[in-house]
Parts: sequence; C-alpha cells; structure tokens
Amino acid sequence: MIKNSYMAILMLNEHQQDIRSLTKNRPLASIPIYGRYRIIDFILSNIVNCGIRNVGIFSPNNSRSLIDHLGTGRSWDLNRNVDGLFIFSSYSKYRYQQNENLLKNFIEYISISKQQNVILCQSHMICNIDIDKVIKNHEESQNDITVVYKNVKNGDTYIHGCNIININKEGKVSKIRNNIGFNKEAKISMDIILMKKELLFNFLYELAKSDVYENLYECIYLNIDRYTVNAYEFQGYVKSVNSINQYYDANMDILNPKVLEELFYKNGSIYTKPKNEPSTKYVKNSSVSNSLIANGCVIEGTVENSIISRQVHIAKGAVIKNCIIFQNCTIEEGTYLNNVILDKDVLVRKNVKVQGTCEFPLVVEKNSVLNSN
Repeated sequence: MIKNSYMAILMLNEHQQDIRSLTKNRPLASIPIYGRYRIIDFILSNIVNCGIRNVGIFSPNNSRSLIDHLGTGRSWDLNRNVDGLFIFSSYSKYRYQQNENLLKNFIEYISISKQQNVILCQSHMICNIDIDKVIKNHEESQNDITVVYKNVKNGDTYIHGCNIININKEGKVSKIRNNIGFNKEAKISMDIILMKKELLFNFLYELAKSDVYENLYECIYLNIDRYTVNAYEFQGYVKSVNSINQYYDANMDILNPKVLEELFYKNGSIYTKPKNEPSTKYVKNSSVSNSLIANGCVIEGTVENSIISRQVHIAKGAVIKNCIIFQNCTIEEGTYLNNVILDKDVLVRKNVKVQGTCEFPLVVEKNSVLNSN
C-alpha cells in the first residue's frame, strides 16, 4: 500500500515566544489541553490513524514531560519491534549546534528507515485531518512537494510563528512567507509537508552548509520556488496554539459541540496516555454548566464555561468562570477565578479573587500559591 512507503517526522522546535509562561518546564507539544490530552496527541493520532508506523520526533532539550507522556508509544500502537516511535532530544540554544545535531540524527534515522517518502509536521496546529487523503492527493499530483494549508478569514490572528502560502494560476505553490497579519483572508500553512526522502536529504545538506536558516522548515519554505509544489486545502477545524490567546481560544472552542464532534470523532479517534482515575465527585449543591471536566476531581463549588483537568479540588463557595485548570490544583472556599489559566499543582487560598479577560487571560505558573493578601 502507498501509505506503507511513508514515515512521519515531527519537528518540535516550534514558535514558543508567545506562550512562554506555559513552556518554561515543557515543550509546546506537551502542554495539557482539553482536560486530559496533550497538544501532540492530535497530530500524532492523525498520523497513526492513516497506518503510518514509523514516527520520529525531534524535540527540544526540555522534553522530560514529553518523553514521560509518550513513553514507548503504546497508546498510539507504536511500541513495535519493527519501526515504531523514535525520540531525539538534540537541540541546542546555539543555532549551528542545533543544525549540526539535527543533520546527524536525521541522516542516521532516515538512512536506516525503509520508507521512501516523508511527512514533516509540527504539533501546534490542532486538527483532526485524514492523512490518507493528503497522501492520495500528493501521489496523484506527481509534484515534488505537497503543502497542507487552511483558508482562513481571520489571518490577522495567525501571526505567531505561522506562514502563508501563495498559489499561482496553475494551482501550484509559488511562495511561502511569514504571516505578518496584514490580510484577514489568508492561506495559512499547517506545516504538514510531504516529499520523497531523497529530496529531504537535499534540504538537510542545504541547512548544514548555510547559516542563513533558523531551522529545517525555513530552509524548505525559502527554497520552495525551486520545486513543483502541490497545495492541499484542509477544510475542517484548525487552531494554532502557539500563543496564550490562541491556546485559550482553542480550549474554549471545545465547549462548542460541533468542534468537539469534529476534533474527536470525524476523521478517527484521538489517543492519549491513559490514567486510571475514579469518576469525578459532584457534591450536593455544586453547580456545573457548559464545562469539560476530567476524572478524579471533587467539585463542591460553581464551574461555568471552563476546562478542568484531573485531580482538581474546587471547594464549596468557589466560583470558576471561563478558566482552564491544569491537574492537581486545589481551589479553596470563597475563591473567584475568571479568565484564568492555572498551571499544574497550583494552590489558591480562601477568598482569593483573580480575573483576566478573554483577550488577555491571566496565567498562574506551576506550583504557585495564591494568597488573599
């Protein structure tokens, strides 16, 4: 089968400057999302749902949480004797070392892989895409490269590490450039790229011999005019999550039943690392509306329009509105939180009042303690 000739490579050196309050101790790919998932779960599930079983992940140095989450790859059926999941943590804060390490690991990994075609992707685009259809379109086009894009009408919000593509009269990609947000209507690259393995080698060698490029994606995009490049339009739900605002909006979107249906059921399941937790306990007189609450919680207060992760305790009299609460947080009596993101293991003492806005949600860092004074 055609798809058996494909391997996937996830490049996780993603734009993180605008989400640093959540990436101090983890890469963007392992940020919790939707209560029980991690950001990487979506693109990784998309890949395995189409039958690809050789996946290489090139991650930043602060990847302990990512490695812990992925483990052997069992949750994605990637714990295999042949092929499977391979994780490389070889990035450096120095660009020349980063590219040198990248080239070394890439060449070794790709050379021993039997597949002849590669899908390059990143984790920051949340979607549920049928990769089978992308592969079929790429093969039928007989082009050197296929780039997946999304036609959006809010292009001015996709300015954090996102690129836009230009398509010529023949329907081919003529240019890919950084999106600076001038146009609301834009074709946003989803950073899913298909090509032959030999062509990827060319880009890797170009990256190694030049100090012009920040990373592999930039090397590909700036040299795109040398090749025939097919454009595949994805028409489903997409949300880039490499800024605090976009991440917050993506979580709030899941409270829309149509988005929930498309992300988790339309093109296959989304897999994650399982954790055996008891059901959430809702105490008498607690109140919950339009919220997504994971297992293992105790809810005694009021929760509205919020995403609550595992093992969260919300005490009597506490009011949580429009919030994202990571796991193992404790929120004591009389607390009021609105438009707030609590990272893991945060303790909010009695009668604390914290409020952000939907445009600028307030982020409380991991292991923080909030006191009323």
